[in-house]
Amino acid sequence: MNALMPIAFAGGMLLGSFAGVVAYRVPRGEPFMTGRSHCDSCDAQIAAYDNIPVLSWLLLRGRCRSCSEPIPIRYPIAELTMAAMFAATVGVLGTADLPELALGLIFCATLVTVTLADLEKRVIPNGVLLAAAVAAVAIVIAAEPSSLPERLIAAAGAGGFLLLAALAYPGGMGMGDVKLAGVMGLYLGGAVVPAMVVAVLAGALVGLALMALHGSGERRRAIPFGPYLALGGFVGLLVGDEISSWYLDRFIG
Repeated sequence: MNALMPIAFAGGMLLGSFAGVVAYRVPRGEPFMTGRSHCDSCDAQIAAYDNIPVLSWLLLRGRCRSCSEPIPIRYPIAELTMAAMFAATVGVLGTADLPELALGLIFCATLVTVTLADLEKRVIPNGVLLAAAVAAVAIVIAAEPSSLPERLIAAAGAGGFLLLAALAYPGGMGMGDVKLAGVMGLYLGGAVVPAMVVAVLAGALVGLALMALHGSGERRRAIPFGPYLALGGFVGLLVGDEISSWYLDRFIG
């Protein structure tokens, strides 16, 4: 086990808390860099000792100290998810290539943030995607400029694929999904192909399961696709190149 994984886990919990703030405030047009954290129900400011990732939620038994209204469980889940993703990314990518590791960690933070926003508000914030895209291009230009053409092609291909899906079925795919796919291409390069396959398969399996449980009427229910893209993106980050190599060796020879 990489010795930095526990540090990455702790850092992931802290950034997971911040991701929850960004996902809540950005779609509502609220500033996320200023202003104290506050209760969603009574608007009371949250003290620092009540804002410790995961631990505070457990000690408060999931309720606001001021009004006793439930604190959404998405907050500790986001913190633990980000922590696990950071630790796994450090464990798989290692620390020999710091620019690659930085890309991986920023990518994980982006995926968690857009997933939270998409699940709650059915929107993938443009500001988050733009910041992620700028960070990716800047790091690649500084550290590995030769890979930029491949990443740009991957971004255009992944985004174009979902754009066609959005045009063919406007009610089932949003432009936020298209933009997220493009950002995934910037971070993953060629590994975006298995990432997209995982996302589509996961979305299809969940859709089929919902239809089996609730009937064919579920086909008309809008289901956010961002979380499936995030799942595929994380798989692509960790093992996308290995999946591509296995497929090419197995079926192309």
